[in-house]
Amino acid sequence: MTDITAFDWRSFLLKWSGEWADSLEDGESRGEDDEVARQARWLGFPPASEERIAAMEERLGLRMPPSYREFLKVSDGWRHAGGFVWLLAGTEDARWHNNESGLADMYEEELDEDSGPEEWREADLWRRGLQLDVESDITHVLLDPEDMDEDGEWAVYTWASWRAAPPERFANFLEFMREMHREFHRLRARPGDGEAEFANDTTRQLDTLVEEARLEALGGGWEQAGQALDEAKEYGRPRAAGLGDQIRRLLGQTSMVYFEGLVTDPRYAPELLPSLVAEQAAHSYWAESTLPFHLRGADDNTLSLAHSTLDQVRSGTYRYTAAGPFGEAVERARELARWGDTDAAWRTLMDALPLWEPLGPDHLAPLGWVADPLLGPLLTPERGRELLSTPRGGQAGEAPRPAAGLDPGDLAWLAEPEPGDDRASFRFVLVEGVEPEQLPGRLTDGDDTVLEEPLTFWEAYRRSRHSQEQFSSYDDRALMAVGRAGPGWSFAFDGDPAPFDQRRFVSPAVAASEGTRAVVVWSGLTTRHGKPFFHLSVARDGVEQYGFTYTDEGIRQSGEIPRALDPSRYFDALEDGAEAERSLLEALTREFGVRLPRHAIRNGQLHTLTTRSWTRPPGDGEAYMVVRVTPGDARPADGRRTEEDGPGS
Repeated sequence: MTDITAFDWRSFLLKWSGEWADSLEDGESRGEDDEVARQARWLGFPPASEERIAAMEERLGLRMPPSYREFLKVSDGWRHAGGFVWLLAGTEDARWHNNESGLADMYEEELDEDSGPEEWREADLWRRGLQLDVESDITHVLLDPEDMDEDGEWAVYTWASWRAAPPERFANFLEFMREMHREFHRLRARPGDGEAEFANDTTRQLDTLVEEARLEALGGGWEQAGQALDEAKEYGRPRAAGLGDQIRRLLGQTSMVYFEGLVTDPRYAPELLPSLVAEQAAHSYWAESTLPFHLRGADDNTLSLAHSTLDQVRSGTYRYTAAGPFGEAVERARELARWGDTDAAWRTLMDALPLWEPLGPDHLAPLGWVADPLLGPLLTPERGRELLSTPRGGQAGEAPRPAAGLDPGDLAWLAEPEPGDDRASFRFVLVEGVEPEQLPGRLTDGDDTVLEEPLTFWEAYRRSRHSQEQFSSYDDRALMAVGRAGPGWSFAFDGDPAPFDQRRFVSPAVAASEGTRAVVVWSGLTTRHGKPFFHLSVARDGVEQYGFTYTDEGIRQSGEIPRALDPSRYFDALEDGAEAERSLLEALTREFGVRLPRHAIRNGQLHTLTTRSWTRPPGDGEAYMVVRVTPGDARPADGRRTEEDGPGS
């Protein structure tokens, strides 16, 4: 049990009163009661005697909770509890609310026969609650006798119509008053033009705490620093939110992360703006007009930089840069991530992080890279903790244990679909001794075809479909992500292929293997649409060496297949397609020494290309359909033809 009765109410309330009195401007107009309180440096009233408290309890029919009783013994009521409750009840003014506000009716209108007991109990709060607000800005403060803990403490609920939020709960009266003290500080932390700085022992102690937390964070002690910054933020200390948001963003948190007080500083804007606008770019429903709100107080140059950065992030052209050796590592990491080696890219950044140079004293870590289309997908909460635990910015300390890699280093992960992912077919091409940039010349029809810029697979799919003008029932041109598949190999991968048609399938292995070796795999062993199948073909110097195709009709094979890949080992007594798929992928990993980058394929952005068709053209007598989409010409507003319109318009 917590002994709340041991809390020193008098010292707490005296400090609060003194801070309030000192925060008032000399020429500020105030009521008579406030002037008396200012001169007395006391926001309270005379203490309530035990007899007065007992009389109150007899009137209300219940013994008051311990923390409220102890408060009353020091002050029988309180002025200016936070910013919106101007007078808090003492022994005479506390009364049962009895739905005086009509809020019980309002809440009950939203309930129906499907509502649970807890929802009905919450609505009934406005009938059973003990009202403590006497004068306020439409703000209710209620003690709830039915929300009582083992110490006999009643929870406090506050609600204001203008907040458009459910009632806020505090565990007891002491916690409520502590929060009101913090609210008082928050409302005065940023004085207006011409107003004196709000400074007192509390603010000075908190500002010292913020500075200590800053150094602690740069030295790798982000957890302790984060707790200290959160405490200072609750009191509205100007630097605390901006510093703490840097920690929160690297832990993967994006909601309510605005780098307040720092993002509008020209020193830090190049690092902090990209992260801020990236969140806006990710949510199309966010109006662009909200950006000035988060950047209120910024100069025109910073606003212009914000909008140009937003445009770059939306178009995928933003590129993060940094100074010095860390900046050089950023370029190397981007090149690695560009081809799918995200683990190596991350280690490159981490190895150079101790050499990173902050843009100013309140810059805790490199942050702009999270908006870079190639580097941003490297971040995970685990990696964020590793970065934050690494000493940097001139601070010494012990390096943390490296975060585990995200790629298993094989092909077998393809047999483990993500939760909720019902796509159970995939295909890929592996080409030996060829760089990814050279794959278009081996897999596409055009000699001058180049790779598309890095995108997520689904964004690349949407763009390709948007620009496609012809669709046919016989053509199977695959949109494939490309990258490196381990030492000496490149890959092209399609995670959402068209249905497999064995009669018309043409493996791209032969064309891709000119002057080298190529491997083609197409698996549908766990497909939920159609019957299971698996294809493997291996070609060298433009000639197929061996291959096989398994379907429900049996196995068709050619060439001398290595024993490790012999289809009879996997399909003669097939019972579990997923297990057979896993075993085959493990065998392929060992046979060719290859891997596919799971994190980059599932979460990153890779270059793409559209291959030539994986099917032969239709033969004589084979029916097919072609759909061509031709953008219409612009017409007058009334839709009538003009003399320039031809007969086929």
